[in-house]
Amino acid sequence: MTTAAINIAVLDDYQQIAATLADWMSMRPQADTVFFHDHVADRDALVARLAPYDVIVLMRERTAFDADLIASLPRLKLIVTVGMWNAAIDLHAAKARGIIVSGTDASESAATPALTWGLILAITRNLHRESASVRAGGWQTGVGVDVNGKTLGLLGLGKIGAQVARFGTAFGMNVIAWSPNLTAERAAQAGARHVDKTALFREADVVSIHLKLGDRSRGLVGAAELATMKPTAYLINTSRGPIVSEPALIEALQTRRIAGAALDVFDEEPLPPAHPYRFLPNVLATPHIGYVTENTYRGAYPQIVEGIRAWLAGKPIRELEAS
Repeated sequence: MTTAAINIAVLDDYQQIAATLADWMSMRPQADTVFFHDHVADRDALVARLAPYDVIVLMRERTAFDADLIASLPRLKLIVTVGMWNAAIDLHAAKARGIIVSGTDASESAATPALTWGLILAITRNLHRESASVRAGGWQTGVGVDVNGKTLGLLGLGKIGAQVARFGTAFGMNVIAWSPNLTAERAAQAGARHVDKTALFREADVVSIHLKLGDRSRGLVGAAELATMKPTAYLINTSRGPIVSEPALIEALQTRRIAGAALDVFDEEPLPPAHPYRFLPNVLATPHIGYVTENTYRGAYPQIVEGIRAWLAGKPIRELEAS
């Protein structure tokens, strides 16, 4: 490894806190770090910004690194991402160009389930509208929905889904679940009843999505699934935006085919200023904050520095491999 100065770019540091959460100075004089607090969506502008950097640090999937972008950055040698999985990085393209991709394995496993449950309670009790009314000088605007005795349908019952299932049980909900490989035995272990996909959308009062984004899950929730839901039902998505057909969901919300949706993830992030999700009264939208917690950040950034230092020493750690 060369001893010349290495330039490091930390992207999408929205909260301007990355510099305070790890010892970046420990890599000097071998490496200098620059922190970017805004998101650049324009491809040409992004390439121009990143061209001088040897190392790019990604906070999860805020900026996509596809084959074209990777090919446009000949100086790039290392990508470090929060987590040990990042669907926004083309690992095959990185490997083909000799770029190492490494991750972090320190995470707060309770963060996203907690946000999911907060969104369920918020959308069913109209908290976004009631809070807006108070700020505007008003008072009560509607009647909330009790979750006790209702049915919670979980699309996916992995680590996050299983925790949400336990929350549902604690709040007196009947929990049902489906995923392509889920068995009745595994569902029962999490306190849920295994049903088929159609039954889940038909029976659930709240549908919450907890699947990884992939070829099988992209567009899994479309017009047909939304049409099966009760008109009083709610959709919650803290997984990935493209799992749900955005046009189909917008139409279902505009026509009141379903009661509402609480969304933390979107097809395009940050959400465009004129997007309908920003204005529909039956949408509660949060800016992809499922993992944005103190414990997550305090665990991730020191590991990022550790990973860069290991690479500088010629001994990369926690490498992500293309499947």
